[in-house]
Amino acid sequence: MTSAKIEPGLKGERKTLVCEHNVAGHVDKFSTPSMISLMERAAIVAVEDCLEEGETSVGFEVNVRHVAPADIGDTITALAELTEIDRNRLTFTVTAVRGDETVIGSGTHRRAIIRRPEQATG
Repeated sequence: MTSAKIEPGLKGERKTLVCEHNVAGHVDKFSTPSMISLMERAAIVAVEDCLEEGETSVGFEVNVRHVAPADIGDTITALAELTEIDRNRLTFTVTAVRGDETVIGSGTHRRAIIRRPEQATG
C-alpha cells in the first residue's frame, strides 16, 4: 500500500555535467550506467517528499535505451514521471536530455516502496 500523496503524474528531475567521472573512458562520452543512475535519482526525487516516515524506495527494474551521445561539458537532464502504481510498486517513464534538447535516452524504471531496515518490525 502506498501513501495517498503518491499518485500518477508526480515528476522528478536531476541534472549533471558530463565530465571525466561519468564518461565511458574508451570513447569520452556520457556512459550508459551514469545515464541510468541519473534517471533513477530523478524517480527518487519524484516521490521522496510523499513517502511516509520510515519508508524509502528501491529500484528493481530498468528498461531504457541510450540512443545518442553526450560530450564532456554537456549538461544532461533526467526527467521521471510516475505513470502507474500497483500496491507498493511504482512505474516511471524516464528520459535523459542533452542541453540542446536532444533526447539521449528513454524508457521505464520501476521502484518499490519499502520500510527502511531500521524501521522494520519483526
